[in-house]
Amino acid sequence: MVGLARSQLLKISMKVFHTLGDISADFGSTVVSVGNFDGVHRAHTHVLQQIVARARQKVAKAVAVTFEPHPIRILRPDRPFKLLTPTAEKLRLLQQTGIDAVLLLPFTRDLSLMSPQQFADSILKQKLQAIEVHEGYNFRFGHKAAGDVAMLSGFGHTMGFEVITYPEMRVRGEPVSSSHIRGLIASGRVSRARHLLGRTFRILSTPGRGRGYGSKYTVPTINLSRYEELVPADGVYITRTRVQEEFFDSVTNVGNRPTFGEESFAIETHILNFHPLELRPETDVELIFLNHLREEVKFPSVEALREQIAEDIQTARRYFHLARRCSNSRGRE
Repeated sequence: MVGLARSQLLKISMKVFHTLGDISADFGSTVVSVGNFDGVHRAHTHVLQQIVARARQKVAKAVAVTFEPHPIRILRPDRPFKLLTPTAEKLRLLQQTGIDAVLLLPFTRDLSLMSPQQFADSILKQKLQAIEVHEGYNFRFGHKAAGDVAMLSGFGHTMGFEVITYPEMRVRGEPVSSSHIRGLIASGRVSRARHLLGRTFRILSTPGRGRGYGSKYTVPTINLSRYEELVPADGVYITRTRVQEEFFDSVTNVGNRPTFGEESFAIETHILNFHPLELRPETDVELIFLNHLREEVKFPSVEALREQIAEDIQTARRYFHLARRCSNSRGRE
């Protein structure tokens, strides 16, 4: 489970089934939602909270069915695809909704060839004993995505489960969808993505080795090791950085550091309220992206870069000061 620290993996206490065979015959009836759930955004959370409520009313289990790897990586291996949330992080977020279990189906070519009827019968009816299935209005399933919610409702009528359909969710006029959120983050609009996710966008990694430019020429930084999933567009961001269990205000550069000549991608963070830290290869380092500050540019000199970094830091300090003052004001109301 790449992307989540061992300490966080230990906190996942809901049942996680990795194959259909893991589900015992006496597991009982279920209220189900099927989807990729990448990002576990606000629309996902709404549906999952509804299946939890319905499961409690019907004395059933609330179950999310999802896939590993993401189907696009099997069906379109030639297409570059980055996840909002690696699988382990997705499981942690799914657990926070209160569901009882996740069926994490291995997405194989054989599974992709399963007809909509086969999927409904063998997985929803027989293995999960579903009594309700909750899906978004644009849900597709089965071979070549031939099944839709209307077809699923028809199967449910004959197989003994009810289908509940949800309309598109929009926030501030924007659709709450994983693909739209990926586009926002990929273009650096992390604050807009935050409204659709219902939380800040963050990545979890470990310390990596840089080229020493930060400490030698500008300011001390923490470099992240290679991260394979989605990161914001190249640029400078106001961030919060978690090192193990401690949080710091920070400014983060995502990009190729063009001022220093030969380009090499890196994610490096300057901690504002720095104190000496013991960083080991396995240390958890989590970046929480709050706001985009500026584009990454090539400066005419290291001195010009140093001056710009000083401005970035001052801007970030003002941001955190105002954010805390607003937070304190709300707390007194």
